[in-house]
Amino acid sequence: MNSEEMEEIKRHFGVVAESLRSDIREIAEGHATIRHELQDLRSKFKDEFKEMRALLRLSFSQLD
Repeated sequence: MNSEEMEEIKRHFGVVAESLRSDIREIAEGHATIRHELQDLRSKFKDEFKEMRALLRLSFSQLD
């Protein structure tokens, strides 16, 4: 292998590596977005469960 071929391989590898970095960044951003959305849903569900418990307690207290 001569030096020109080695340089071409290095350039090609650099392009491939940069493409992978870009793909990994996109995946990381998507992951962060999903985590944020899941945290929001978890918070909403907690609030709804608290409200449901309060309504059930009220209903059961009226039965007594």
